[in-house]
Amino acid sequence: MKKKLKTTSRKTSATGKATKAALRATVLRGKQPKAELRHIPWSSVEVEALNPLFARHFIVGQNVMLARILLKKGCLVPEHSHHNEQISYVVEGALKFGIDGKEIVVNAGEVLTIPPHMPHSAEALADSVSLDIFNPPRADWINKTDAYLR
Repeated sequence: MKKKLKTTSRKTSATGKATKAALRATVLRGKQPKAELRHIPWSSVEVEALNPLFARHFIVGQNVMLARILLKKGCLVPEHSHHNEQISYVVEGALKFGIDGKEIVVNAGEVLTIPPHMPHSAEALADSVSLDIFNPPRADWINKTDAYLR
């Protein structure tokens, strides 16, 4: 059964410096996959290099996605938003998030929760690894329609 993807994107240029993309309502349509027990070593999951400073690999469950994000120092994730709730746990390094009009530095061993639809950006202050949890899973990542990262 083929799944349908609904994507709505909006581009803004509030600062005049860079175009920012905001993703909303990115949803997998169709029947939910059946939950199953799996044991998966990260080393068996292909790493996807989206640009020279950003790579990721992820595992998708029935209602949740776990992503391991690899960022080189200086990597900028442009401002975006999505309907998915996000929890980011920085395992190594430090990330500076721009969110809700604030800058929040999240160091190794710290967690940031990002509510659905909240615009946010990130900058790697050092080579960093984060584990990001998304509920529901990010359909734009699964279907590789996340142009704002590429």
